[in-house]
Amino acid sequence: MNAPREKLVTDIQVLMSDIEELARATASQTGDKITELRGRVQRAAADIKPRLAEAQTLVRDKAKVVVATTDDYVHDHPWGAIGVSAGIGIIIGILIGRR
Repeated sequence: MNAPREKLVTDIQVLMSDIEELARATASQTGDKITELRGRVQRAAADIKPRLAEAQTLVRDKAKVVVATTDDYVHDHPWGAIGVSAGIGIIIGILIGRR
């Protein structure tokens, strides 16, 4: 469903963790450029964290809505859901069989 979005959120979280670790590792480095860069990175990380949490919540909420809608549809139209699933299975089987 939203696997690509969830993976993106996870990847951004890993990136943020790596950036924070890099900022800590370079804390002993001196010089105007490294100090300025470290400050910019830390500010960017601080700005992104709340937006990332918001995006993660949004993805989770949308996934819940999709799951609930799908569940309702399948319960209301079981034969239609079986037909769609069978059709998708046949198409996948044909595509795999062509290889």
